[in-house]
Amino acid sequence: RQHEAPRRVKRAWVIPPISVSENHKRIPHLLVQIKSDKQQPGGVIYSIKGPGVDEEPLGIFSIDKFSGKVFLNAMLDREENDRYRLRAFALDLGGVTLEEPTDLEIIVVDQNDNRPLFRQDVFTGRVVEGAEPGGSSSRGWAGGAGAAPCRHPPGAPAVTGTCVMTVDATDADDPDTDNAALRYSILEQGAAGMFSINATTGEICTARPGLDRETMGVYNLTVQAADMSGDGLTTTATAVIYLEDINDNPPEFTKEEFSMEVEEQAAGVDVGKVFVHDKDLAGSPSWLAKFTILEGDPEGAFAIRTDPHTNDGVLSVVKPLDHEVRDRFELTVSVQNERPLEPSVPASPRALATVRVRVRDVNEAPVFRENPRRISVLEGTPPGTAIATYTASDPDTHQIQTLTYGLLYDPADWLQLDPRSGTVRTKRELLHPAAFLQGGWYIALLLARDDAEPPLSATGTLSIEILEVNDHAPQLQPPAGTLCGRPGRGGTLLLGATDDDRPPHGAPFHFQLSPQHPQLARNWSIARFNGEATPSDRNPNPVTISLIAHPAPIPPPSPAAPHPSHPPRVPRVPPACPRVPAVLAGLGAARVRGRRRALRKGLLQRSRDDMRDNILNYDEQGGGEEDQDAYDINQLRHPELFTPRAKPPLRRDAPLSSGTPVAPRKLPSSPSDIEDFINEVGQGPAALPSVPRGRRAAGDTLSPQGLEAADSDPSVPPYDTALIYDYEGSGSVASPLSSIVSSLTDEDQDYDYLSEWGPRFRRLADLYG
Repeated sequence: RQHEAPRRVKRAWVIPPISVSENHKRIPHLLVQIKSDKQQPGGVIYSIKGPGVDEEPLGIFSIDKFSGKVFLNAMLDREENDRYRLRAFALDLGGVTLEEPTDLEIIVVDQNDNRPLFRQDVFTGRVVEGAEPGGSSSRGWAGGAGAAPCRHPPGAPAVTGTCVMTVDATDADDPDTDNAALRYSILEQGAAGMFSINATTGEICTARPGLDRETMGVYNLTVQAADMSGDGLTTTATAVIYLEDINDNPPEFTKEEFSMEVEEQAAGVDVGKVFVHDKDLAGSPSWLAKFTILEGDPEGAFAIRTDPHTNDGVLSVVKPLDHEVRDRFELTVSVQNERPLEPSVPASPRALATVRVRVRDVNEAPVFRENPRRISVLEGTPPGTAIATYTASDPDTHQIQTLTYGLLYDPADWLQLDPRSGTVRTKRELLHPAAFLQGGWYIALLLARDDAEPPLSATGTLSIEILEVNDHAPQLQPPAGTLCGRPGRGGTLLLGATDDDRPPHGAPFHFQLSPQHPQLARNWSIARFNGEATPSDRNPNPVTISLIAHPAPIPPPSPAAPHPSHPPRVPRVPPACPRVPAVLAGLGAARVRGRRRALRKGLLQRSRDDMRDNILNYDEQGGGEEDQDAYDINQLRHPELFTPRAKPPLRRDAPLSSGTPVAPRKLPSSPSDIEDFINEVGQGPAALPSVPRGRRAAGDTLSPQGLEAADSDPSVPPYDTALIYDYEGSGSVASPLSSIVSSLTDEDQDYDYLSEWGPRFRRLADLYG
């Protein structure tokens, strides 16, 4: 050819893409020969570079540097690299580039060397039982990892029915060739053939009606995927389909009649169970039963509940049963599900069962029908007196039993009991021992016991009210008293009494002079003074008087009055007065309040805190805090501070016509002894004021001139009275005027005695009398 005439040849430096099949086994394999038109006399040097040559993966391609032939040196895998891009170079022997580098592209042709692969080995789906074929259902859903909702790609044939799940696979071969064209099928699902699959999408749907969870709850399907449109390589997986339960089966009793037994008087206990069967899924709302007692229990003595573990009905007693009243019950019980049946389920009657309950007789304790039993017994009832018959009854009327009785509690050992009849008698005389009475009642406990095996007993309470009897005479206090008076003016003595009897045989009392001594009425009289007796003398000579007292025909005093057992109050009498014994017989009483007693006892006694320190005087309307013209008791306590001829302060309440003493009085050397100081008053015309006329003792040595001067002297306070009714300070021991010998209320007050205290108190007597 070298001797042929030169001719124009095609440019060979432009290389078209080269295709080679993967997995080519003839190695090495010539792919292409490249050639440059600019060949030199010395020749051309060829080379290639790129992936598969000098880049990873190395050694796949090579070139003959003198001839330009490119060889394949290893098997290709399209799934790893589907094409290679190389660069070709042409150089002279001196290394000078003859041609611009050109591209060499090698395309790997796919072969069907990969099987389809399912995304998971087991697919899980759920569908409700009873799902119908013929279109998608709201109950159907795709389940399991990798499952997709029912869908139909464009151009794919639709599969009718309720969608359950979608199984899908992949193929590593070229998706643009038949090597990756997959088709799905169900290889095995049992004889029923309840499901079908979309060959293109892998969607599994119901194919026939009649899915019943109670018949078959789980379906296992073997599905296949094949490439080459179903004619190539294949693979398989498992599809598990669970049927969801619906309430399509009502509960039913295992039998029509049940028999049970329970003891009488038992409450809150279980009697027995009624058993039911439900084909629906155990533990689901479609399975849970609900029971109702329809007949045979009008009083509501029974209740029935559902055992959540077994779904059986548990019958219990909620009210105690009495064998003697009713020993048998026949109950009609119904059962149904908590959730209503599906509308598609044919209606059926509610299941019913008969439950017969027998009430077993047991020994019951005796019962005291009247408990506590209250009776009244007179005080001092003699021993052996029958006071009550306290018996119990035995509820066991169908059994022959005998009851016996005994005393369980008798703190004072007053009673004795007949063990057969239950009659209670007195063992000793019934009195009023405060240690054994509770609110005026004596409490005893009786025990009734039957003779069953084992025996049972009951306790009864016997409350005994001991009625008061008038069996004690009143005791007068004091039995002897001292009465001081002035000749011609008389005197008074306050008498009190106590009585050991309780109301109404105690206070109030009535006092009177003994009718056996009628002459006493000429000189003595008795008057009621706030509930107490006050004898007054008309005879200037000391005598002995006798009194007769009897119960006063008046209602009992108000609860505000003191108890008759309080000690009587007797006015303080100067020791100089002669003592006149009073022989007191019969009943006598006085109700005196504690405030009045404390005030009267302290009026004329010596006291460390003398309440006469600030005796204020009022004789005009509007007197108050600005009127502080008081008498100073320091003139009596410290006479050395005042001169004998000092003019006494003028009293604002003195009449304008009243004169003043002719000369000042001589103060005693010991002002603490007020009594001796008063006894010295009668020595001169200017004596200090004496005790008012109504209160002077018969032994005073006052002369009529001294009394006249003392009564008419307005410059000194009346030391035997308490006029401290305008003291505005704090901590004063003085009481208001309204508290003098008065009760908590102003009922039955007698203020006439104020007239006897002198002209200064007559106005008060007129206002309050």
